[in-house]
Amino acid sequence: MRSPNAVVRDLTEADVSRIIEMAWEDRTPFEAMLVQFGLNESAVVALMRLHMKPSSFRMWRKRMAGRVTKHAVLRGAKLLRHRASHTRQS
Repeated sequence: MRSPNAVVRDLTEADVSRIIEMAWEDRTPFEAMLVQFGLNESAVVALMRLHMKPSSFRMWRKRMAGRVTKHAVLRGAKLLRHRASHTRQS
């Protein structure tokens, strides 16, 4: 397996943009970023630190600190998939 730093160097600008978007989303777990881009949580944090202003990075870290929904293992089965309340549940 390649190191996270090597993976970060191979990312396109569009990939970096999507990772930042996914990192800001409450319901997207770090495991999804690992599967899709090969970046674990620490690599995502390093990428965010590199590509964001310091104040924005601090705001993001404060927001993510202790957030259960960012870790698939910690979140309950009811949070596996988001559904809008106005859609039909099957």
